[in-house]
Amino acid sequence: MSTIFSKIVSGEIPAYKVAESIDYLAFLDVSPLTSGHVLVIPKKETDYIFDINDDEYMGMWVFAKIVAQGIKKVFPCRKVGVAVVGLEVAHAHIHLIPLNEVDDMNFARPKLSLPSDEMTKIAEDIREAISEVTNADS
Repeated sequence: MSTIFSKIVSGEIPAYKVAESIDYLAFLDVSPLTSGHVLVIPKKETDYIFDINDDEYMGMWVFAKIVAQGIKKVFPCRKVGVAVVGLEVAHAHIHLIPLNEVDDMNFARPKLSLPSDEMTKIAEDIREAISEVTNADS
């Protein structure tokens, strides 16, 4: 069965994309814990993150690291937190969340509802920052 994330990958459902490669996609969480909360997914639908083969698993973390560097450039935060929960959507994903305090990663607290224009701007800013990070490494 196709998940909502697979439908985002195929273009059936729109998303605020911040980075994309052949194998991975990063996009804003539409119900974020903090502004700048991004989800990183493998394009190949796999429910459980530890079922991903080793090369794809390691590639996903390298991709997530690049995205996190972009998030940190855009959002003044102490760190970019990482969480893998995997219960809400049956498609492996990594949460990248700008953190200034531990409670910023409390999944039980109310989620934010940001207007579309703000989400678009956040996605653009993170994409630009990722481009700067990857160009600096070249």
